[in-house]
Amino acid sequence: MSSAAQRAEAAWSGAESYGAISGRRYRDRDLASEAIKILPGEFHVTDEDIVLVTLLGSCVSACLRDPLAGVGGINHFMLPEAEALGGGSARYGAYAMEVLINELLKRGARRDRLEAKVFGGGNVIAGMTVANVGARNASFALRYLEDERIRILAQDLGGVDARKLGYFPRSGRVLLKHLPVAATVADLAVETAYGRQLQREQPAGDVELF
Repeated sequence: MSSAAQRAEAAWSGAESYGAISGRRYRDRDLASEAIKILPGEFHVTDEDIVLVTLLGSCVSACLRDPLAGVGGINHFMLPEAEALGGGSARYGAYAMEVLINELLKRGARRDRLEAKVFGGGNVIAGMTVANVGARNASFALRYLEDERIRILAQDLGGVDARKLGYFPRSGRVLLKHLPVAATVADLAVETAYGRQLQREQPAGDVELF
């Protein structure tokens, strides 16, 4: 591992500050890299040598890349409560995966070369009436990737902790830190609000979240 990578690994175990953000693209001093912060309901695909950063509670992020094309991306999604219980068609999760894959293909990736790393799905959101909604999000992501025959190289799913995730799409490297929910209440409030919005919005027809 290079000295720069070692410094980034060490810094990741330190301060939790995201740094100064301008349009959610910023210089992450801890990771010694240009970075983009990804919020719930968003995705991003790039061929730049940057890090994509997100905070996960009950949501799941799939990190996908084509190592030959040098392009990768990440999403951040949650199934609505009714779909987590088995109702509906899991269209929110499927849409989150498809828009990510389709954008990768537009950038020169090939579906048969895609590789995945999957994170999140903790049981952390208070006020959701579904037990273990995080586990259902995680189960959906794994099942979707298996059905699409996309190789899963790594996963860190479930539990009761929040996760801070840094994904380097050019190399596929991931920096991951488990965080106590009490230390990330303000950030996870965004995810909680997102989950409640999904519950209010569930329409009968097609859905476009992003």
